[in-house]
Amino acid sequence: MAKPRAPSAAAAAAAAKVPAAASPKTVHSALVTYASMLSLLSLCPPFVILLWYTMVHADGSVVRTYEHLREHGVLEGLKAIWPMPTMVAWKIIFGFGLFEAALQLLLPGKRFEGPVSPSGNVPVYKANGLQAYAVTLITYLSLWWFGIFNPAIVYDHLGEIYSALVFGSFMFCIFLYIKGHIAPSSSDSGSSGNVIIDFYWGMELYPRIGKHFDIKVFTNCRFGMMSWAVLAVTYCIKQYEMNGRVADSMLVNTALMLIYVTKFFWWESGYWCTMDIAHDRAGFYICWGCLVWVPSIYTSPGMYLVNHPVNLGPQLALSILLAGILCIYINYDCDRQRQEFRRTNGKCSIWGKAPSKTTNGETKSSLLLTSGWWGLSRHFHYVPEILSAFFWTVPALFDNFLPYFYVIFLTILLFDRAKRDDDRCSSKYGKYWKMYCNKVPYRD
Repeated sequence: MAKPRAPSAAAAAAAAKVPAAASPKTVHSALVTYASMLSLLSLCPPFVILLWYTMVHADGSVVRTYEHLREHGVLEGLKAIWPMPTMVAWKIIFGFGLFEAALQLLLPGKRFEGPVSPSGNVPVYKANGLQAYAVTLITYLSLWWFGIFNPAIVYDHLGEIYSALVFGSFMFCIFLYIKGHIAPSSSDSGSSGNVIIDFYWGMELYPRIGKHFDIKVFTNCRFGMMSWAVLAVTYCIKQYEMNGRVADSMLVNTALMLIYVTKFFWWESGYWCTMDIAHDRAGFYICWGCLVWVPSIYTSPGMYLVNHPVNLGPQLALSILLAGILCIYINYDCDRQRQEFRRTNGKCSIWGKAPSKTTNGETKSSLLLTSGWWGLSRHFHYVPEILSAFFWTVPALFDNFLPYFYVIFLTILLFDRAKRDDDRCSSKYGKYWKMYCNKVPYRD
């Protein structure tokens, strides 16, 4: 899956010029493409459960989980630790999902028009993510404060919740596949002719239920990213209820995650112009990933810290916190520079002077920013994003390897994304892309 994030300077331009109803294209060889798809389809679901089990029941030790699987056999061992979805889990998931869907539809927000789609459509959104984020956190904390609902229940049923999400989200992706065939929401849809590719990459670019409920906004933003923040708070509260206090390591982890998610919702309308929304279709890769992978893998450092509180001390805790905040700010400023550059058509100031720019294409001119953060490398914004993840993970220190899985995964994901983006733009723009790369020679 792809975590919500900013694309390169050329990604939006590339997405806006794909032939109408074109099926998803890949930049890797057919063998690599099929191998990666089948591997992710088969391995990601059990990995989510194994990660939860290792974090919560195996003291964070990969060795202990491995010994369990070796002793009982992989299939029997996995079956023994895989919790079945319970009614409590389904109630929590549907309650949260319905609450977020209601906020998405009912809260006021400014009208925002996304980039022109491959078929010439202009998706229209209601930008109310920041309001929904504030209402969600205030409601969640209020339910706990006034004794109406204890967030520790979510942690206590976490395995069952992940299990329900694994199965439920898979069924949801089947629904998206069928919908794309029989009732697409727009002309930005189509089939590759291959069932596996259509299920994995998706059939529709902008699937909606009715006129106003955008499915990708819900899965990517209002469920995936919102659950990240809610679970970060949940882990903090669970540690408090277990120990009567919250370790400074957990406070740093929770603060940095919440700052990052706040930044995301502050910038949500910018996300609607990225690869995730404007190029990648709604299939297993995006939707299952945001519904399952984000709330499990992305929150895993906090999940680990619940049972492994670390006392960093004021100086180290503050140093990690400030370093993380700086990285999140630089990541935000990268996006801000590019958005301002696009909004003013290049007539703005970047680092106190007129921006350097180049042009992409003959029939349609697309300005590309080549100064500021974007003059350092074509995907420089990925650097502070990876470092941000490192700084909200490092409070766990280094007793176990597993808390750092997310950082490693994110690094691999972003390097692959940078390659996909560059290869796509190179094949689309030819000599103009080479001119751009000559001005900004470094990829990352």
